[in-house]
Amino acid sequence: MSDLVGTLTGMWDSVLDLLFPRRCVACGARGWPFCGGCWQSVALLGPPGCGRCGRPFEHAVEQCRDCPPGPVSWSRSAFLYEGPVRRSLMRLKFSGNRSVAEALAPFMAAAVIKERSPPRDTEPVVTWVPLGRRRKRVRGFDQAEALARSLAGVTGWPARQLLRRVVETTPQARRAGAERKMALSGAFVATAPSPERVVLVDDVLTSGTTAAECATVLHGAGAKEVGVLSAARSLGGPVPLRCYNPPGLQPGSVVAREIASR
Repeated sequence: MSDLVGTLTGMWDSVLDLLFPRRCVACGARGWPFCGGCWQSVALLGPPGCGRCGRPFEHAVEQCRDCPPGPVSWSRSAFLYEGPVRRSLMRLKFSGNRSVAEALAPFMAAAVIKERSPPRDTEPVVTWVPLGRRRKRVRGFDQAEALARSLAGVTGWPARQLLRRVVETTPQARRAGAERKMALSGAFVATAPSPERVVLVDDVLTSGTTAAECATVLHGAGAKEVGVLSAARSLGGPVPLRCYNPPGLQPGSVVAREIASR
């Protein structure tokens, strides 16, 4: 019965795509998740690279200077935070375009499953870096939660809110490292006992200070492993040219098939 439902759902989605073609999440032109023009400027982050944080290099290394702080067990990001990916996340964050989360979630799933696929009997719980009440009220939703729930839909992993932000902070990109850590101290509390394995989702990973504070709280609530998975990552240095896709390559369906075949 479930196979029949899946087939009918797929057929219905195909009909909708024909009648109402989905648009590029970065610029709105025809194409999904990115149009051909935008796709040429997208950088997918993948191996070889840092075994701990996933930063791409020409050769594999165990860890690097860009790794997030210690409480984070590991991290992965789907894209480099620039160009079309940056624009799409801005549309998610400030315009409420939730189709961005649907578009990027398969790439996030591929980024973590490719290198860190968990055994079925120890699948993680997905949670997210929460917004404060005031900011969530202004925006009407939480972009990290939207990404987390879309990721859960792709992977089949359960999604639960495990953290609450109790201190509103200004954007951390404006602060120096020590100042960021001080500002975030005590900003999050656990909402429930944590499962042993957690995938913490955010839209963009920069220094990892916010993620580390969340990981500290989750460890205190019972987690033994807290991995961080973001849609994009901001990196100061260059990434290998192989991260940029050849013109015309549209891997969204390839990624979807890879996830579905597990």
